[in-house]
Amino acid sequence: MRTSNTPSTTRRARRLLVAGLTVGALVLAACGSDDAGTSDAETSDTDTNTTDAAVSTEPAPVSADEAPASDAVLRVSAIPDQDVDILNRTYGLLSDYLSAELGVTVEYVPVTEYSAAVGQLRTGDLDLVWYGALTGVQARLEAPGSVVVAQRDIDPTFQSVYIANADTGLTELSEVADLTALAGTRFTYGSESSTSGRLMPQFFLEEAGVTPDQFDGEPGFSGSHDKTVDLVEAGTFQTGAVSSSVWARRSADGALDGSVVKLLDTPEYANYHWVAGPTVEENFGPGFVDEIKAALLALDADDENGAEILELFGAGSFIETDVALYDPVETIGRTLGLINE
Repeated sequence: MRTSNTPSTTRRARRLLVAGLTVGALVLAACGSDDAGTSDAETSDTDTNTTDAAVSTEPAPVSADEAPASDAVLRVSAIPDQDVDILNRTYGLLSDYLSAELGVTVEYVPVTEYSAAVGQLRTGDLDLVWYGALTGVQARLEAPGSVVVAQRDIDPTFQSVYIANADTGLTELSEVADLTALAGTRFTYGSESSTSGRLMPQFFLEEAGVTPDQFDGEPGFSGSHDKTVDLVEAGTFQTGAVSSSVWARRSADGALDGSVVKLLDTPEYANYHWVAGPTVEENFGPGFVDEIKAALLALDADDENGAEILELFGAGSFIETDVALYDPVETIGRTLGLINE
């Protein structure tokens, strides 16, 4: 439970106070303008008649919790790396939480392509976006002034997972060098711009000496981690690569029933993180990015609402991050031709 002097309430009250002072100043200015254009006689004649009307039309007081703190809307989005229903639930709940914490209207704006999540931060159509490491780098390059805000506790040591349809007869591998076992199979990545579903899996395959021409046909691009699992399960592709968090969720629910097997976890790398666009503080005021960070870091697994949100993110908490963590991904992205700037 939050008391009346919580940071979020204080922030709402502060914005309302500023709004009230602004409105008050405008009213006084208008009154001054009227007085300047009215003779003393006219003022004397009208004072008595207008006093009651002015009082009766004054709006009733509105509490800080009821009144909007700003007309600006914080537009939140995420790369479409999972099933739509999961994305809608995750970011719907998170948007409600951030709205309550920050005292502003927060709207989840879904996108259907990774490139849209990057491009719309550049154009200012999105304010706060959940990116993988690669798309986060791309977004910051395209929208100078964007700020890395936070990551999950699992993101500094993230991994991808290579998977196979059980009918291939492939079994668990010991190391990256063993990925040569995937040569000759029908293989699919996730999205072309996915860090954990394409960039890092391709990098480790090439380290093992497996090139695209060694697969049975061109590698596919399913579009998301969940779709990769589905396609490998169906046998459309025999092997693929997905994020460790999606694999953990899909393998834990029992639905796969042994039809898809894990072959190998990749070495660790830094991955997902929140990025705030360059106009956030212009629209919401100085220090607002820090308020967003504080709200994310305050999500608590011991709180019912916080626990639900964190579970959907596959995390125990959000933590601070540093832009330097994503330098290796930028280097790999340039090497593989996925970053061209």
